[in-house]
Amino acid sequence: MTSWPPSDPGESLALGQKLNEILLELGEAPLDSGLAGEFGAYAALLIRWNARMNLTAVRDEEGILRRHFAESIACARILPAGIATLLDYGSGAGFPGLPIALCRREIAVTLAESQGKKVAFLREAARVLGIVVRIHGGRAEALGQRFDCVTLRAVDRMGDAVRAASSLVADGGLLVLLTTTVEEFAIKGWAGAGFSWEAGLPLPGSSDRLVLLGHREFVPRGTL
Repeated sequence: MTSWPPSDPGESLALGQKLNEILLELGEAPLDSGLAGEFGAYAALLIRWNARMNLTAVRDEEGILRRHFAESIACARILPAGIATLLDYGSGAGFPGLPIALCRREIAVTLAESQGKKVAFLREAARVLGIVVRIHGGRAEALGQRFDCVTLRAVDRMGDAVRAASSLVADGGLLVLLTTTVEEFAIKGWAGAGFSWEAGLPLPGSSDRLVLLGHREFVPRGTL
């Protein structure tokens, strides 16, 4: 088993404070001190693991806080009330699923990830943060259930991923995609018929990245 150095509370505190500074700069409300500390611990853990294995393409501290954390927090805040279950499809290092679990404690979050090293990181992050999430190490389709909300961030073979993720959204549920304006049209096609889309919501600090919310329509039983 890989030996990881113990976390530094001072580093976690500093990262939480820096994240709040970035949120304010981007026009987002800051986190309360307790939540900022949890995000700081998450960021510190990610930076340590990322130094030894490739969990995210963005590797510098500033980029991680801006691209991964600030965008995921904005996504968590956009989600409407009333969501009971959420699947983060292809969760990777936990974005946006773990930040949603931290910000929206009322939602039962499932993180689905097929790469073993990333599953190991998710389990350690959940342990360090003391947060209850379901972590599925394998294909999300094997879960055999549908969810009130399915989230998806950029992954390999995006078209296949969007088609698979959309099939896991319950009737009346929500498909939430963090993507770019360039891919918006294609993504709506990959999701298929049966979704109505809200106007894309820009992500903080970006001119071309946005959140797409697609509502799956109810299909009466017996309807072809």
